[in-house]
Amino acid sequence: MTITVSQEDADARQKTRDILSRFGRTRDNLIPILQEVQGKLGYLPREAMLEVAGFLRIPEIDVYGVVTFYNQFRLNPPGKHSIRVCLGTACHMKGGYITLDAWKRRLGISPGETTTDREFDLDSVACVGCCTMAPVTVVDGKPEARTEPTRVDGLLLSFEHEKQKVTEEKDTIG
Repeated sequence: MTITVSQEDADARQKTRDILSRFGRTRDNLIPILQEVQGKLGYLPREAMLEVAGFLRIPEIDVYGVVTFYNQFRLNPPGKHSIRVCLGTACHMKGGYITLDAWKRRLGISPGETTTDREFDLDSVACVGCCTMAPVTVVDGKPEARTEPTRVDGLLLSFEHEKQKVTEEKDTIG
């Protein structure tokens, strides 16, 4: 049986090894190691978690347990564009879950996931502090006010136009 390792998997393992070389082999280093690996890779792929477990000589399930327990860690690669739907009290009352459902339908993913083309990742957040603009979606770090389903369509259309513009510019240059 032949096991093939993708280049992306091999890169994740190597970058993780580079980070591990700066740490001692004590279990106390688990969270700082995971934070640094995620900072470098943008998320914690399976291969990185396996490297960490091997390095610290702890069961893989212990690493996975920590990663899934703490909200700061991601198991999926980030998208080029980050979508965060506020579900705080004001946004909830103004239709935040309807907004989240619109994003889920349009992107074809659930919170915590990334589109297959890695263009978008979707998540929900407790509150972004923009209650007077509810329901709010934070797109690439910028709060978007009153993001009802039609506004979701408009935001996605603007991304499509931008992508098309970049493609046309590349065709003109090349």
